Amino acid sequence: MPKTSARLLSLLSLLQVRRDWPGALLAERLGVSPRTVRRDVDRLRELGYPIAAFKGPDGGYRLDAGSRLPPLLFDDGQAVALAVALRTAAATGAGIREDAARALATVRQVMPARLRHRVDAVRVTAVEPSAAGPHPSVGGALLMTLSAAVHAREVLRFDYASADPSAAAGPPRRAEPHHLVSRGGRWYLVAFDLDRADWRTFRADRITPRTPAGPRFAPRELPGGDVAAFVNGRFRGADGTGEWPCRGEVILDLPAATVSRHAHDAVVEELGPGRCRLVLGSWSWPALAAAVGRFDAGIEVVGPPELRDAFALLARRYARAAAGAAEWAARPRP
Repeated sequence: MPKTSARLLSLLSLLQVRRDWPGALLAERLGVSPRTVRRDVDRLRELGYPIAAFKGPDGGYRLDAGSRLPPLLFDDGQAVALAVALRTAAATGAGIREDAARALATVRQVMPARLRHRVDAVRVTAVEPSAAGPHPSVGGALLMTLSAAVHAREVLRFDYASADPSAAAGPPRRAEPHHLVSRGGRWYLVAFDLDRADWRTFRADRITPRTPAGPRFAPRELPGGDVAAFVNGRFRGADGTGEWPCRGEVILDLPAATVSRHAHDAVVEELGPGRCRLVLGSWSWPALAAAVGRFDAGIEVVGPPELRDAFALLARRYARAAAGAAEWAARPRP
């Protein structure tokens, strides 16, 4: 059974996670008897924590909010997760950069030294978001390990899972980690791949670090010098300039306000009632034409000619697909 002081901290941490806790479930999570839980709740009440009891078949406890509530307590995992979240918020800005930085400084000040050193190693760069959607989760321990490697300038040895779950595992990778990046709900490690002698952007959720780490290294200069531009460039099929390799201009039969909500990094200009100019980029001309087509409106291509050719290419493909669907639908059924 854990010592009383450690058990009280665990109980308080659990009470802060959810509003209502059945007494039997608390006892199970703490590995003690319901009677011990009742005694620990009384001790926390004596310390000033307003813990209310509720009746019923699953009677239990809840931690009420109030002006007399003492400072919140966090276990190690919660403290590290909070610090990572605050660093990410400080990096993204969104109008709260200064507040997030001050909150992180406050949290760091009251952390024990063992956690403060880990939090200080976290370096997060936030870049433009990609399309929204569900993304694989990345544990705080992994983020701390990657951040520590970046901070210590130590070669990272790791296994890297393939995007194809059925593919055989490849050989271990060796890379010089330079930046931990948050982009569109995913975490990435920007590093120089020693085996391929080139810069790479690795998905953090596919990384399994190996121990021990490799030797220390002298940092190389990132192409272009700007990590956000480099990462955006890689995702856009460029080499680090941050610009799309294909960029075109069209006029849509839609109001600018409607298009702007879904245009992301594109440029939208109002031309009059129900019409707007749209300038956007993509990694290929057909992809750019398809991106414009999703607005489901009349389209006038301004240029360049490559974009007009891409629309013609897609028109032929879609016509063949439609003809094939009609032919399949007309086949006799057994």
